[in-house]
Amino acid sequence: MAYPFQLGFQDATSPIMEELLSFHDHALMIVFLISSLVLYIISLMLTTSLTHTSTMDAQEVETIWTILPAIILILIALPSLRILYMMDEINNPSVTIKTMGHQWYWSYEYTDYEDLTFDSYMIPTQELAPGQLRLLEVDNRVVLPTELTVRVLISSEDVLHSWAVPSLGLKTDAIPGRLNQTTLLSTRPGLFYGQCSEICGSNHSFMPIVLEMVPLKYFEKWSSSML
Repeated sequence: MAYPFQLGFQDATSPIMEELLSFHDHALMIVFLISSLVLYIISLMLTTSLTHTSTMDAQEVETIWTILPAIILILIALPSLRILYMMDEINNPSVTIKTMGHQWYWSYEYTDYEDLTFDSYMIPTQELAPGQLRLLEVDNRVVLPTELTVRVLISSEDVLHSWAVPSLGLKTDAIPGRLNQTTLLSTRPGLFYGQCSEICGSNHSFMPIVLEMVPLKYFEKWSSSML
């Protein structure tokens, strides 16, 4: 999860998030090089009065500054499209979970099991146990297996919500009357926190999401105890 005064992204927990972090660094380096070049040219023009007129009017220069930006855009667009297609791909999910947004809590249903449903409310500040995080802890965590593809079906029963878990690279809108889907795959066990990312009313800030990723054998024990 994020820590105070953090400037970068949270540590990646899924292959998709690792790809997003890599693409972010790739695009940021291109922006940094362009900014440095433009700043150098501006400072050069401000500090010297000498101008080479034949260079400024040359067709070669105009050709370069037309083709070069097109090449840069291609270098940014191709990795971006690749990641977009990867995020939309559904690869034989092992577990399916349906998430419904409400004002102001989440409800979950494990569709592969009978009667495995529960609501997930934020724990009020005055009821927090030592070590629990304010505005992020819930009474019922979503327990899922690691290293398995999980399909998440997302919708809403009232207004627009958004189910987002930054460390997994997930952010999917919950829209009334529409069923969106996304997939997640965690490469390591742990607790991963998220929040509703769509302004949905007065208690929008109080809709945390907590995913508890565990090995498969522990997930099977948990699901058996819940039935």
